[in-house]
Amino acid sequence: MIRTLGAILPDLTPFRSSRQFRLLWLQGLVTYFGSSMAMIALPLQIKDLTNSPLAVGAMGAVELVPLIVFGLYGGALADSADRRRVILLTEAGLGVLAVVLLVNALMPSPALWPLYVVAAGVSALAGLQRPALDSLLARIVPHDQLTAAAALNSLRWQIAAVAGPSLAGLVVAYAGTPTAYAITIVGFAASVMMCLRLSPAPPSGAADSPSLRSVVEGARYAWSKPVLLGTYVIDLSAMFFAFPLAIFPFLAQDLDAQWSLGLMYGAIPLGSILVSLTSGWASRVRRHGLMVVFGAAGWGLGIAVAGWMSNIWLVLLCLVVAGGGDAISGLGRATIWNQTIPEEFRGRLAGIEVLSYSCGPQLGQVRAGAMAGWTGTRTAVWSGGLACVAAVGLLSAVVPKLLTYHADTDEDALRRRAQKEATDAADAAEAAGAA
Repeated sequence: MIRTLGAILPDLTPFRSSRQFRLLWLQGLVTYFGSSMAMIALPLQIKDLTNSPLAVGAMGAVELVPLIVFGLYGGALADSADRRRVILLTEAGLGVLAVVLLVNALMPSPALWPLYVVAAGVSALAGLQRPALDSLLARIVPHDQLTAAAALNSLRWQIAAVAGPSLAGLVVAYAGTPTAYAITIVGFAASVMMCLRLSPAPPSGAADSPSLRSVVEGARYAWSKPVLLGTYVIDLSAMFFAFPLAIFPFLAQDLDAQWSLGLMYGAIPLGSILVSLTSGWASRVRRHGLMVVFGAAGWGLGIAVAGWMSNIWLVLLCLVVAGGGDAISGLGRATIWNQTIPEEFRGRLAGIEVLSYSCGPQLGQVRAGAMAGWTGTRTAVWSGGLACVAAVGLLSAVVPKLLTYHADTDEDALRRRAQKEATDAADAAEAAGAA
């Protein structure tokens, strides 16, 4: 039984082998919980000040452009600057913006415009930071532990995504928005202290300053690698066709189960959590392209069946299955990226991934809403799920190298493994010499 549990439960090897990973994992958990307070309090404060759904929805439009622009720039920055420094400064900047929110909330008549300015600033800083965070993983974790590290990072995010907003809702309801913003400040302060304990992560070799040319160079590299390109377009397609969260309130109404709305939003991350908690098997997978394809198809199929079902409990079960498929696909994508992308391009390609991460769900919300207005809510859900499955199948046929990807034979994976082993050996020799 112990052996069976060991094969199923998450692989904790990265925790044991890398102090830097432990620090980064804990720092991320603290940041997610702290920022959840502001994430819930900010739109609620806009609602209280305006009583306008349009004013609340405008926050998404304010956030999207800075995330895209600074995400691409942040990718180039992560390849040319010390990634630890980028993470540290952006965390400090996010803490300063939380102070602005707190000061505004404590005023006798809080102003509306600072809330939009802060929302845009948070989006810009997140765009700058995420490529540095994502590109740091492959440097601090041994090559053979990348899938396990990706699963643990996914579990961290999923726990925070479920527990963080729930706790934040209670804090806002019973203690008010100023208390929520104060907790956010404390969270960022603790995160900055942990970032100070991370080792420097300077660029490898000579690196050009961030520029449009360097961004284009990264895009060209991604375009020249069918496996990487396949992961991007499959993720983008899955989110565009099958991301119906915006119409969940209408789906709950159609099913005469308005009480289930919160459960609908929680069902997808619950499926992801279940996969992460039983992800021990993922460390033994070598065909990570198949994980991407079958996981994305499972996501689409789960959403499609949820749209067909009229029983609310079966709908929730399908959403759990969809969340599990998304988690499997995400594990495959993260592993391929970390196993194959050279160190000198890692930040810029992480910046490109920000586009997929941000644009796909946003465009998917627009598609779902427009389709629901045209055909009805349930049709919009199941048709989007089927379109996702069809798109994944078509893209798999167009990019067959993704299906045949194998971690032990892929040229880019072998080259990256050798690069990582050489770097680790040099670091060990330097440490021995210093001792």
